[in-house]
This record gives sequence, structure tokens and C-alpha cells, in this order.
Amino acid sequence: MSKKITVFFIADIVGESGLLLLETVFPSVREKIKPDFIIANAENSHEGRGLNQEIVKRLYDLNIDVITGGNHSFDKWKIFNYMKTDHRLLRPLNFPKGNVGFGYGIYPVKNRDVKMGILNLQGRTFMQQIDDPFSTSDWALSKIKEETNLVFVDFHAEATAEKMAYAWHVDGEVSAIVGTHTHIPTGDARILPNGTGYITDAGMTGPFDSVIGMDKATAIRRFTLGTPQRYKIADKDNRLCGVSLEIDLETAKCISIESVIYPEFINKTT
Repeated sequence: MSKKITVFFIADIVGESGLLLLETVFPSVREKIKPDFIIANAENSHEGRGLNQEIVKRLYDLNIDVITGGNHSFDKWKIFNYMKTDHRLLRPLNFPKGNVGFGYGIYPVKNRDVKMGILNLQGRTFMQQIDDPFSTSDWALSKIKEETNLVFVDFHAEATAEKMAYAWHVDGEVSAIVGTHTHIPTGDARILPNGTGYITDAGMTGPFDSVIGMDKATAIRRFTLGTPQRYKIADKDNRLCGVSLEIDLETAKCISIESVIYPEFINKTT
């Protein structure tokens, strides 16, 4: 049996168009990559803000193992009771004590005699001032490492510097860190010196004929008028963004990391 596992992360799913695209193309992507473990960020999946129990079921039907969240995890109050019961549905751990839900978990990898720890954190720079993600991570890793050294982190943050600082803080302590939130896929996938796979942002699974998922005209009015506008999701040029990683089971280090965009962007005209 192989001494490595393949992990696939699905970038922030935006709205119904992102969900429909995922349901259409992911089965073939999954068959090609054959991941041992699948993670998806779904904090924007219901109308662009939050998620609901029906969406959770749709994602589990795609063989997704764990769902992560972010600053919109608590936007739809009807899911709060369900969040208390589903350990595979995560939200950032560093929201203050008293909020519903789980911020990390340890999960069996299907058909492999190993477990993987998944940790969901949120940055504070240019975002609400919740608890410190660095000290929260230190505490969570001390718990996770009691059961497994295989650890994947979804770090949901606005500032690239905060994501990068966190990566250096835990380099060698976790197998991989994938940044989320900005919806723009970055081209910096790499393995840090002590073996942690890292990418600043995985992008989004949803409409790219948009401003990070929002209707272009609506977004432009927000900036030109400086006033709130009714939130409207775009629905064209849908693409799946993700990250494919391989992790060595003996060392728990990342041995490959690659950004995935389907369909790929056209970078020149002919």
C-alpha cells in the first residue's frame, strides 16, 4: 500500500451556480485525481453568505469528508442547531467561546489506517476582531497531535501577510495550509523548508464573470457610490478551483502541492 495520501481541497463554493458546477464536474475530477480525503469550504454556498443543512447533504453526497467555513459561517441562523451535532462541519475555531459548532476535528481516512486532523482558523487583519488565531492554533495542535501528525489547516483571512506569517509560525508542525476568503487563486503553491505545503489562496468555485462572485454592476456601484448595495450573486463563467496535495504518511510532510482550476483560464488570444 502507498505510503502517501492525496488530499483535495475545494475552494470557497459561491452560491447555487458554484454548487451546480461542483455537482457537474467534480465527479470526473475526483475520478482523475482519486483523492483519499476531500475538504470543501462552503461558507458562501447559500446565496453567497452562509450555508444550510440541505447544502451540507449535497456536499456529503459528493463524497466530501469535511466542510470548512469562515466569516460567513454564522450568517444563516437556521443551521445553528445542526452545527452543534455535525463534527464534520467546521467553522473557525478562534471565534469566541459560546458560539456553536466545531473548529477542528480528527477524522479517519477512508480505506487507510490513518487519521487526519483538520483545523479551521480565521485571521483578524481587516476582519472582525475575534480571538488570536496563532495562540488558538497552538492549543488546537497540542490536542490534535495526541492522535495524529497529519494536519491540514484552512486559514480564512483577508491579509496575505497574516496567512504567510501563520505559515512560518507552524512550518513543520502541520502538513499543509490552504488560505481561503479572497476568492482569487494565487500562484504561490510551494513546500516550506520544514515540509509544510502552502498556498495563499485557493480561489473560489463559482462565477468568475464577477467581482469575487458578486454581480459586476453591483460591485462597481459599491465602489463608485460608496454606499451599500443589495447583494447579488453572479452566475456566468463558472470554474472549479481547488488544491491537490500529497502527504507522506511516515513524516506527515507535504511532498507535492498543486493549484487546480477547471476549466483553465485563457491567457492569450489567437
